[in-house]
Amino acid sequence: MRPGDAEAATAVSSPGAPADGALRKRVPDFFIVGHAKSGTTALYEMLRSHPQIYMPESKEPWFLASDMRPRFQPRNSGSPPQTLDAYLSLFADARSDQRAGEASSSYLWSRTAAKEIAGVQPAARIIAILREPASFLRSLHLQLLKTHVEVKQDLRTAISLEDARRQGRRIPRRSHRPQLLQYADHVHYVDQLRRYHEVFGPDQVLVLIYDDFRRDNEGTLRSVLRFLDVDDTHPLEVMDANPTVRLRSQQLDDLVHSLSTGRGPVARAGKGLVKRLMPGDAPRKLLQVALHRVVHGEPRPPDEAFMLELRSRFKGEVVALSDYLGRDLVTLWGYDDIG
Repeated sequence: MRPGDAEAATAVSSPGAPADGALRKRVPDFFIVGHAKSGTTALYEMLRSHPQIYMPESKEPWFLASDMRPRFQPRNSGSPPQTLDAYLSLFADARSDQRAGEASSSYLWSRTAAKEIAGVQPAARIIAILREPASFLRSLHLQLLKTHVEVKQDLRTAISLEDARRQGRRIPRRSHRPQLLQYADHVHYVDQLRRYHEVFGPDQVLVLIYDDFRRDNEGTLRSVLRFLDVDDTHPLEVMDANPTVRLRSQQLDDLVHSLSTGRGPVARAGKGLVKRLMPGDAPRKLLQVALHRVVHGEPRPPDEAFMLELRSRFKGEVVALSDYLGRDLVTLWGYDDIG
């Protein structure tokens, strides 16, 4: 597949009815499908700096995962594409000599995304990043707290609510994608990869291991560039984007959020006062400082006893993944001493 071949894509059965001109629009050549908190943001930022690659400003359009539709759209979150035509418009500025791609971390979790991606672009190249299950779920939990999908500060408590939340109970009121609260579902790695291997050839799917990415950021990135058939000798700037942070206070976070959105009479009055005292872009910057310095902080050390429980619970997944990929992840991830 050469850059620009996507423009010849045929009709698809995907979310949203395509407009008459949708099939003549550029569709992505490659997809970073996840997981979250596993280097996907850093990979996105580094790839989009390459002159032969185009990735839209909107990192996670989430469009090709119909089972991940939000139950409502959060304030100040932008407007994601609702139709195929709007989705394809994200790639309108890609040149014919560039690879076009996107990164939606939900696509690996999704049960429908693999087939929906194949419907849009059967020649797509797929990039997945997998992380040791216990550390991944801990980072994911902290991220879901930060994005208001989760409210339970204790990971053990959050995971214990999976069954209730699957039945639609105990879901936080600001949780716009409660599907993400099914923590164990995130680490069914073999099932996730099989969904992609069922619709794409083995040479179209690249599986990265987070440990390799952390140990050799540049080397891993260059292997991705070779996978995408672009110049892998181009100078690169390595980075560590989207670091894990801890939500210090749910109450402070709720206050900052209410001021930023202006919800409720008190919040609207407070926001109006701040704007009068600090015109222009200053209020937004002030809220960003509040988030970084007051609301967010360094994550606490993990509960090692519970981490061991999670590793024991998911050892079977790691063994199955090792067999599936033909790589000893049991030893790499320290599961060889777990009974």
